Amino acid sequence: MKKAVEERVEPATSSFQWIERIRQGDREAFAPLFEKYRSRLGVLIYYGLSVQLRGLIEVDDILQETFLRAFKEFDQFTYQAPGSFFRWLARISNNVIVDTARHHGRQKRQAAELLRFRSESNPEGPEPVDSMTPSRLLAHHEGLRRLLSDLDALPDDYRRVILLSRIEGLSTAEVAETLGKTREATALLLHRAIKKLRQTREARGSG
Repeated sequence: MKKAVEERVEPATSSFQWIERIRQGDREAFAPLFEKYRSRLGVLIYYGLSVQLRGLIEVDDILQETFLRAFKEFDQFTYQAPGSFFRWLARISNNVIVDTARHHGRQKRQAAELLRFRSESNPEGPEPVDSMTPSRLLAHHEGLRRLLSDLDALPDDYRRVILLSRIEGLSTAEVAETLGKTREATALLLHRAIKKLRQTREARGSG
């Protein structure tokens, strides 16, 4: 699995080719496109959940619901620039978190409502994003778990600058504005944070 924090925002842009395939009717291209952003989105979801909800809700459940909504609402997406698809997914995942928190503890949805993946009764639905092989699925879960553990071990300011820059994909100027720092101070903070994260991952053998 690629290291989410090592990736900048997508280059110009392989995602655009996947998006065009989907627009031309190849709906099966959506699953590999979503998979490309799964780790980054998983980190964003984890830190978007309150501490209480983290103990009650699985990140993968939010990922699956995000996948379903994005698939259903894909016609509403407008490609603007590299990174725009991830930002769109992030907004959807945030809405899913809000809805999940609002409805948590209430009566569970009926099974018919949850049966939205492709099946005999729903041939137009998407393939489950977890249709990868068991070994790949296990590797994803373990890799994401270790990454979250390593991020949790960082000081708050280090973790936040990494989330803003490497996960959300904000520019240095945007991160600086968010943090209320100069661009130079932000760049230095990010450099130190990435260095500390690498040291943490190497020490734990998760690099």
